[in-house]
Amino acid sequence: MKAERLRKVPLFGGLTDHQYERLERWTDEIDVPTNKHLVNQGAYPHEFMVIESGTAEVTHDGTHLADLGPGDFFGEMALLLNVPRTATVAATSDVTLVVMHDRNFRAMEEEIPVIAERVNAIMEERRAKSADQGIETLGIAFRRATDPQRRAIPSSVSPCGHPS
Repeated sequence: MKAERLRKVPLFGGLTDHQYERLERWTDEIDVPTNKHLVNQGAYPHEFMVIESGTAEVTHDGTHLADLGPGDFFGEMALLLNVPRTATVAATSDVTLVVMHDRNFRAMEEEIPVIAERVNAIMEERRAKSADQGIETLGIAFRRATDPQRRAIPSSVSPCGHPS
């Protein structure tokens, strides 16, 4: 995916030219039609995705958890925790996705840690929200928002994955 388009994705905001060049090599763009499942709960992870345009719904065991739109991302939890997908995400409109495969996601974690920190902060927020909703996924006991050891979200990142 071209660097000039990646610059418009909130998760990737504020990087150096070199970092955008690296992201350009690590990412692909795909278009997905309405009602297509983007990831399925229980499947093994192979990629991380960011919605560039369109909308999607997140469900767990058929229960609606969230609606996603441009700038939101998903797939991080399964990759970072090395577990099967914890939710299903389906397109609710035509969607354009920025896709980063597992190997490139790992390289991004090492070479552009600011993005990894943003992703980790949002993942922790999602885990806490899931725990608050009474969802224990695949035997993973989520830490609650009141747990003092839970990482705080940096003030530069809002809970939906957008830099403030």
